Amino acid sequence: MLIYLISFFTAFLGPLIIWLMKKNDSTFIDHHGREYLNFFISYTVYGIISAILIIVLVGIALASILGIAAFVFTVIAAIKAFGGEYYRFPLIFRLL
Repeated sequence: MLIYLISFFTAFLGPLIIWLMKKNDSTFIDHHGREYLNFFISYTVYGIISAILIIVLVGIALASILGIAAFVFTVIAAIKAFGGEYYRFPLIFRLL
């Protein structure tokens, strides 16, 4: 759960450090670390696309929806991790 909570303060570096330090201790931590980093990569790509689409004014609404979705999915993932459940983010690239 700490991976998701620290992501509100340091979006990339904090969760990456926690995951790298603890991934060999538990498959649960490894799963959530991978999921968060895949989520971060995916939503960064979506954010870049939204920024480009701001030129045609569609990106403004898309960026707003993207920000709300990222916040909601992170909170849901933190709650699931606290409860000991595995959680898979919807609509992300599974690169790791």
